[in-house]
Amino acid sequence: MNGDRIIGSWKQLNGNVKQQWGRLIRDQFIVMAGRRDHLAGKIQESYGLSKDAEGKQLAAWQQQQKAVGHFK
Repeated sequence: MNGDRIIGSWKQLNGNVKQQWGRLIRDQFIVMAGRRDHLAGKIQESYGLSKDAEGKQLAAWQQQQKAVGHFK
């Protein structure tokens, strides 16, 4: 997974959250980003995947969630 794509996706999500819940503070966004990073690390550790393979699996899962309407 291209790191720029992840950053771009995060910025989009971050912007959508700010639009919806503008009173959230930056620290809360950092916590949310950390949770995604934690999930990525757990996937990598649990399945013995490379960072690239873990990124691809996580991205595929996110796309699947978008397809069913959980993410925009």
